[in-house]
Formats: sequence, structure tokens, C-alpha cells
Amino acid sequence: MNKATSRFIIPALLFLFAPLAWSQDITGLWDAGESNVEIYACGDELCGRIAELDEPLDENGNPKLDTNNPDEALQSRPILGMDLVAGFSSTGEGKWGGGTIYDPRDGKTYQCAMSLKKDGTLEVRGYVGLAIFGKSVIWTRVE
Repeated sequence: MNKATSRFIIPALLFLFAPLAWSQDITGLWDAGESNVEIYACGDELCGRIAELDEPLDENGNPKLDTNNPDEALQSRPILGMDLVAGFSSTGEGKWGGGTIYDPRDGKTYQCAMSLKKDGTLEVRGYVGLAIFGKSVIWTRVE
């Protein structure tokens, strides 16, 4: 390859493949249905917290609390801002595992795996024991 050709081909290749590397980054804000979850790096792992709630207040106008938590000491903590997912590390191209997800609706923590789909959505699968016995939800990135 001569110098003139390489000046055009190398930038073109970088332009083509840069989106592939970027698309594997799941940090940021995700619409999880009733809430938006911010996924962020916590050390060498990924964690996430509830950044926004569709309905942050209870029927009395007070912040919703983690009342279903089996630990009485945590039942007075607000749901908004709470850690929801923790302990994720990459398990392959576009996949993360080894983490957990907390469900404030039932006060339980589940094993969890996440995978980035080709359409840019994030499949989040909570389970007990084996992933085949779990439930998946789809999160979409908030721009």
C-alpha cells in the first residue's frame, strides 16, 4: 500500500469500526419502564442506580421508600437514588454477568445477566439459580 492510499484507507477503516467499539459501552441512562437507571463503572465492574422514577412520590406526597425490603433498617431508604444493579463484568462480546439486580417491588435480589442487542436495547435477565428460569426485560437507552 502506498502512502497516498494509506492516508485514505486507514481513516476509512477507523471510521467504520469505531461504532462497533463504542456500541459495547452500556454506561449511561436506560429507560427501564417505571424508572430510568444509570449504569456506571464502579471499580472494574458495572453498577447502576435508580436515577429517575415515573412516580417518585407515594399517595401522601412523600418520597417512595423501600418498604418491601426484608431488612427493616433499609425500609426507610428512598427508592430514588438507590443502587439497583451491582457486580457486573464482561462475559463476552456485548454480554455482562456475575451481577445482581434488586427489585424494590418485592424486596428481593436476583442474579442477573445483561446483553446488548443489535438494535441498541439492553436485555436484562433476572433469575434464581439458572438463567433459563428467569425473566427478561428490555431497557432502551435514554438520549
